[in-house]
Amino acid sequence: MPNPGKILIVDDELHVRKFVSLIVRDLGAPVIVEASDGKEALAKYAAEAPDLVLLDVNMPVLDGMHTLIELRKQDPKAVVIMLTSLANRQTIEKCLNAGAAGYIRKDTPRDKILTELTALVREHLGEN
Repeated sequence: MPNPGKILIVDDELHVRKFVSLIVRDLGAPVIVEASDGKEALAKYAAEAPDLVLLDVNMPVLDGMHTLIELRKQDPKAVVIMLTSLANRQTIEKCLNAGAAGYIRKDTPRDKILTELTALVREHLGEN
């Protein structure tokens, strides 16, 4: 299983951040950093230089789409996977076109989230 290194989890809901943290620990992530909105995520990305960002789409202060665009300006090589409770194809396509490495639905069963994350980490970060 690939080791994604440091991961930044961005979601305005604490319980979602904790749930996703438990899943990424199964990936072997040694460091997990959390942010509750896009503005905080941009600051933590600059300070922490994570290898991977898991980013909620709908958040107050600065939403996921705008945060993604700003992260990609800050670091064009940033690996960002969108977390969404939306099945809106248009939103997902906008995120992918803006540079997201992929997306995962939050209502996906835990084992499938782990499988999808593992595949995306392998694809974008390699086996390291």
